[in-house]
Amino acid sequence: MKDLNHKKIRESKGYLTKMPLVALVTANIVPLWGVLFLNWDAFYIVILYWSENLVIGSYNIVKLMLAQPLSQCEQKNLIEEKAKKPSLWATGVLFHISKLLYIPFFAFHFGAFTAGHGFAVMMMFGKGDAGFGQIIQNDQVWPCFLVFIQLLFLVVKNVYSTIPINMKYCIVALFVSHGVSFVYHYLYRGEYKTARLETLMGQPYSRVVLMQIAIIGGGFVSGAIGSPAGLLVMLVVVKIIIDIKMYLRQHRIEQGHTTKNDYTD
Repeated sequence: MKDLNHKKIRESKGYLTKMPLVALVTANIVPLWGVLFLNWDAFYIVILYWSENLVIGSYNIVKLMLAQPLSQCEQKNLIEEKAKKPSLWATGVLFHISKLLYIPFFAFHFGAFTAGHGFAVMMMFGKGDAGFGQIIQNDQVWPCFLVFIQLLFLVVKNVYSTIPINMKYCIVALFVSHGVSFVYHYLYRGEYKTARLETLMGQPYSRVVLMQIAIIGGGFVSGAIGSPAGLLVMLVVVKIIIDIKMYLRQHRIEQGHTTKNDYTD
C-alpha cells in the first residue's frame, strides 16, 4: 500500500513537472489557428510576440518583489543568528528596501526597451507612429526619460485598439502560460528563495533579444513577400522550438525531470 502511495505521489509530481511545458507549447500553438483560419498576417504574429514582452516584464516585477536571495542553509543560519542578535533583522529590512530601487529601475528600463521595440515594429510594418509624431508637434512630450514610458503607453493603446478580439485571447493564453511556469517553478519549487536581484534584473533581456531577432527578422521577410501562410506557420513553429529549448535550459530539465534545487528563474 505504501509503495502504491509513493507511486501515485511520483506520478503526480511528474504531471506537475510537465505542466508548465505543456502550457507553454499550448499557448504557442494557438497562433497557428489565427494563421490558418483567420488570415493573420506577419504583423499580427510579430505584434503578438511583442506583447509577450509585456507579460514577461510583468512577471519579472513580481519575481523581484518576492525574491529572497539566500539558500535554504543560509536562511536557517541567518534565522539562528537573528535569534541571538536581534539587530540582524536589519539585514532583511535593508534587502527589501533595496527592492525599492531595483523594481522601479527595471520597470522603467524594460518598459523603455519594450516601447522602442514596439515602435520599431509598427514603423517597419507601415502601421504609423502610434500618434507619437502628433504629440511632438503639439509639444506634449513627457519630460526627460519619461518620454519612453509615454511611448510605451501610446504603442500599447494603438496596438490593442486595432487588433482583433481573438488575438487578445492569444495574449491571455501567453499570460496564463507564463503564470503556470511562475507558480510552479518560482513559488512551488521555491526558486524565490535563491533568486538574486541582479540576475532577475537582466534575465528577461537575453530571452527577449534572441527571440525577437528571430521573430522580427522572419516576420519582416514574410511581410515583404505577402505573408504566405506556409512561411508564417514555419515562423510559429520556430518560435515554439526556441521557447522549448530556452525553457529546458533555464530550468535544467533532463528527460522530463527538473534538477533538484535548481532555482535559476
